[in-house]
Amino acid sequence: VGCDRSKNLVDICGEKEFQAFVCDALSVPIRSGSCDACISIAVIHHFSTAERRLATLRELARLLRPGGTALVYVWAMEQVYKNQKSKYLKEKNGSKDTEEEIQTGTAPRPASAQMPASSSRASACSHQLLDDSRDGGRDAKPAAGSRLPVHTNRTSFHSQDLLVPWHLKGGPTKKGEGVGTVLLPPGSEGSEELSPVFHRYYHVFCEGELEAACRSLDCVRVRSSYYDQGNWCVVLEKL
Repeated sequence: VGCDRSKNLVDICGEKEFQAFVCDALSVPIRSGSCDACISIAVIHHFSTAERRLATLRELARLLRPGGTALVYVWAMEQVYKNQKSKYLKEKNGSKDTEEEIQTGTAPRPASAQMPASSSRASACSHQLLDDSRDGGRDAKPAAGSRLPVHTNRTSFHSQDLLVPWHLKGGPTKKGEGVGTVLLPPGSEGSEELSPVFHRYYHVFCEGELEAACRSLDCVRVRSSYYDQGNWCVVLEKL
């Protein structure tokens, strides 16, 4: 059984004869302790506060039966890990189509303000963000009406809290129809019009941050924590 905030995505599941419904990850209408396993892929990094991210993890744990397991994936701040670039960075080729395929992989606050101070890794990440800001962070320009920086697709992150542009597929539209707009290259078909660009909020997680949040819950234990292609992941077990 699947659930999502997007009715259009849920409708696609219905067309494929899968069971899915619309709901909010902070309040899932499923009986407590009724699930053998749950997965949350690329969801929690869209919540804008540490309290809401923790509440989402708590709600996920509520659904599990004792001994049940959950898998959680969130986008990582570290897109270069152990000297290896993530797939997200490797696929940078400048094409519009690639930029539209945003992968799992949400004024910037330091990492130490996002999670309890028990994690020294979060403190280290805060220093990394400070160093990045000194280096210029050319992609960290705020969107109109927002103090959050806008991320440049397929590049490393310079802030934990940012907006990621989403180029709407389906061709250009008339000026003013999108949340944001971008001018098409001169000479291209429809270059006199503008194509809508939407900005999605991300909070990218530093190493140890997701695991620390999970360990703060007394109803689950962390079975494993690992890095996978630009994402931080945990496997939880309900106590």
